[in-house]
Amino acid sequence: MIENNQITENLKAHFLRLYQMAICDDDFSALELKMLYKCAEERGISSKNLDEILLNPINLKSLVPQTIEEKVDYLYDLTVMIWADGIVSPNEYSAMQKYVLMFGFLEENVIAIVDYMIEAVKIGKNKSEILYELKN
Repeated sequence: MIENNQITENLKAHFLRLYQMAICDDDFSALELKMLYKCAEERGISSKNLDEILLNPINLKSLVPQTIEEKVDYLYDLTVMIWADGIVSPNEYSAMQKYVLMFGFLEENVIAIVDYMIEAVKIGKNKSEILYELKN
């Protein structure tokens, strides 16, 4: 497990975004919460560390992923989060659009990217498949 002080600010920002995404529809489900902790676990972050991150918000605006790999990685997690309950609410959809834009994608591509990510997660594509398709 990673110590809390070794968790990058970028990764902390990522989990705060995931949390925001989870609570942006009126139906904050146990599935979404489980998904959040599962995501953390996959990245070597203990639930105690995750709790700490969520309780100490940082400025998200300045901590935007830079590489295409990182952007896709984070958008994938966000999409998995909104699809956890099998429904994409209008709030979740517009939050996704906001993040795609915030991550520096062109405005005219935002809806296409959001729709692509949702479709990819629905049919069970993994991150590397998505990255490969987006690069080619």
